[in-house]
Amino acid sequence: MTELAETATVVFMQPITLCNLDCSYCYLPHRAASRRMSPDVADAVARAVLAWSDEHPVRVVWHGGEPLAVGTRAFRELIDRFRSGRHRVSHAVQTNATLIDDAWCEVFSRHRIRVSVSLDGPQRFNRARTTRGGQESFDLALRGIGALRDHRIPFAAIAVVENPDADRAGELYDWFVELGCRSLGVNIAERKGTHAVPQVDDERVTAFWSALLARWRDDRRMHIREFDHVFRYLAAELSGRARERTRALHDPMPMITWDGEVNVLGPDLAGFSSPRLGPFTVGNVADAELTELVRRASDVGWVREALTGLAACRTTCDHYTYCLGGQPANKYFETGRFDVTETAYCRNSRKRLMEGLIRGV
Repeated sequence: MTELAETATVVFMQPITLCNLDCSYCYLPHRAASRRMSPDVADAVARAVLAWSDEHPVRVVWHGGEPLAVGTRAFRELIDRFRSGRHRVSHAVQTNATLIDDAWCEVFSRHRIRVSVSLDGPQRFNRARTTRGGQESFDLALRGIGALRDHRIPFAAIAVVENPDADRAGELYDWFVELGCRSLGVNIAERKGTHAVPQVDDERVTAFWSALLARWRDDRRMHIREFDHVFRYLAAELSGRARERTRALHDPMPMITWDGEVNVLGPDLAGFSSPRLGPFTVGNVADAELTELVRRASDVGWVREALTGLAACRTTCDHYTYCLGGQPANKYFETGRFDVTETAYCRNSRKRLMEGLIRGV
């Protein structure tokens, strides 16, 4: 069975559950409640992160809800727990950008925080991203991005694409380039939580990726996250190192929720539970050190089932060297189990992606 590594290179933190938006495709279970992380929780996580950073760099990603809804004062109190001149710890924030102002830009600059904004492209692509009052959030997001530009803070973006087609690909690319975006991640709409999506035609998805590649080849001012992933894999193949990837331990991605609960397989499962498997947590940092929770996570039933699923991908899928087993959250939300293999995410964001790139070469 695939095994987890005992330290993490990326750690997700949920400073607050609340989100000031109510996007129609959002799956987060507690985004209407305002529950805040205490400094004690941040202290407990920081102890592990600082220890891990003696071995390798660690990136702390402040996630949500909307992490900026916690306010600058509370955020500074949390992030200060990770301060140490000799440790290799960096910080990033994933935000809807609507709350960014001069005060937040000062925080980003002072702490050298990488900023990634969630925005789906031109205004007509953002109808799903509304405030809790039902109003469009597009202008608020652009105002926040304007503040980033005024302060010369570089930013990346993640766009959810619900209707991929070739015509949309070039328009998306050009719009984000003109916005000043350094890197774009594309999430083909997925089934997660209570959010269900209609099945997307394979050919449309392949054509979307192929058209996006063609536009990127003509104008390389912006990175595409998915292309970078493919190119790293191809470089590993060409150098003869690709097989090493399949033998490596699986990197945990601890997500620490506001109350200290730990999910070792990323933020998408945070706050969820299964009638069959129980809550998707491996314990709380108030009861045990984060290092110990990660070390023994493989003994927890739902994690063990997820690792069994990754092992099944490794033994049955020709694409495993490339995708390394997909996302456990997608497996669970699509099928109710973790020990399965192919998902819509695999098809749309890995297989169709690769086919689109090959077609565009």
